Amino acid sequence: MVAHPVPDRRIGAPARQTRSMEQGADFPPGFFDRMDPSDDAAFYAPPRLVTHLDEGAIAAVGRLYSELGLDGGVLDLMSSWVSHFESPPRELTVLGMNAVELDANPAATERVVHDLNREPTLPFDDQRFDAVVCCTSVDYLVRPVEVMAEARRVLRPGGWLVCTFSNRCFPTKAIRGWLATDDEQHLAIVAEYLRHSGDWDDLHAEPRPTTGADPLFAVWARRPGS
Repeated sequence: MVAHPVPDRRIGAPARQTRSMEQGADFPPGFFDRMDPSDDAAFYAPPRLVTHLDEGAIAAVGRLYSELGLDGGVLDLMSSWVSHFESPPRELTVLGMNAVELDANPAATERVVHDLNREPTLPFDDQRFDAVVCCTSVDYLVRPVEVMAEARRVLRPGGWLVCTFSNRCFPTKAIRGWLATDDEQHLAIVAEYLRHSGDWDDLHAEPRPTTGADPLFAVWARRPGS
């Protein structure tokens, strides 16, 4: 297993409490601010060919993808050199910030360099994909509701959106609302992003079983239709 980069750290107890994200509460002022608001392109320019989960959590991501039957055309948002599928889908489009990392992804059939914090609109036609996934990156989105709405737009009816994350991050680039809340609240936050972004069916938000030290949390839902 590749070592975690030095800036990557675990999130402990919240430094302060934000308002609950449940019951349709609005996001508090400053929730999407970051310690480092500088251009993300500079931060992500150096390739980081590392993993951000241990082997047990990586396997848990793959199991969830398999349980949901993610296949066909899949979009991996904020992707890198590995996409954690047990069996890669027939077509995997990887969208991320670093071309070197995307080029190194052996499962990818299409690679797109795109900064979702600068432009949350996805450069794809409506109903292009059978599934959209986002692994260990949702905590960096400064306009997540717009991104989730775009994910819904590019999904075919019945397609799954799956967000997985652990308790690690680059703290200077994670939003303040994420740093100020705990693991259970992170599940509620991501579920609230989906609720704000449009209609979804079969919304789930739960911890996933792993065999390693890193926990794994997942939020997934299906675009209505069949």
